Amino acid sequence: MNRRKAREKAIQVLFQIDVGKHSARDALESALDGQKSDPFLENLVNQSLEHLDEIDALIKKYLIKWPFERLGNIDKAVMRLAVCELKYIKDIPTNVTLNEAIEMAKTFGDDDTRRFTNGVLSKIANQELDQ
Repeated sequence: MNRRKAREKAIQVLFQIDVGKHSARDALESALDGQKSDPFLENLVNQSLEHLDEIDALIKKYLIKWPFERLGNIDKAVMRLAVCELKYIKDIPTNVTLNEAIEMAKTFGDDDTRRFTNGVLSKIANQELDQ
């Protein structure tokens, strides 16, 4: 499984956990739909869940005039995954993470999702990673 496909599956897993209240294992099995798992996918999911409170706090910090609770579930999943990569998976360049998040926002959302996601994640990358 390539990294883009792993990211797509990770977003599906995070979405299922958040919306359907599935366990991580059940959501992963459902997203894989009989396919073999991937270490990168499992690391993305595990790191995202392990640091979920910190990731959400960081997203909330950069949501100007927009409550976190009003975010679409897919927007949350895309941003959570990207922030996880930015903060906790050090071998991925920032621009790759941002580009992949924009692609995921296009895949799962619409133009508004893409623009909104890009704005929030760019602020996080520019202000949090330079410190």
